[in-house]
Amino acid sequence: MNMKTRKNKLFSLLLCTMLSVAMAFTMTGCSGKDNSDAATEEAVTEETITESGNDQTADAENTDEQSDNTESTDSQSADTASDAEVLGEGETVFTFIVTDADGNDTQFEIHTDKKTVGEALLDVGLIAGEDSEYGLYVKTVNGVTADYDTDQTYWAFYVDGEYAQSGVDSTDITVGSTYSFKIEK
Repeated sequence: MNMKTRKNKLFSLLLCTMLSVAMAFTMTGCSGKDNSDAATEEAVTEETITESGNDQTADAENTDEQSDNTESTDSQSADTASDAEVLGEGETVFTFIVTDADGNDTQFEIHTDKKTVGEALLDVGLIAGEDSEYGLYVKTVNGVTADYDTDQTYWAFYVDGEYAQSGVDSTDITVGSTYSFKIEK
């Protein structure tokens, strides 16, 4: 081999070795940090904060505001749950929600010894209606009457957010379930 070919092969070998070492360092750096990396990162972070100044402060303030809003929303949710009106007496407890025509929800915590949701709601005076060949036809819920013959509205019965497969008077109470009536057209 001539001298030029030998230099090229040596140069290629050296370049490949350096590239392999650089890749090894990169892979090692990505897989974990030692204390010197953490110190370097901390110094870089401090420098970045100093350079960006007000931007970092504004971001921190926005984050604080978001935290405050989240805490406020969480406390509002807790307040909403505690705002449920408690009705009835008995060992079995379930949640009952009424959604009016404007989309406003009113939540109740029903305590009862009755077997069906309909019996419990009739007992505490939250529903009223007419008996039919299909069971209780609920016309009034929480004092609001829906009259299909007049304005094509009716009270729809839901169990855990799903349209009920049975009437309120034939739906057994299941602990942990939420029952609701929504006025619909």
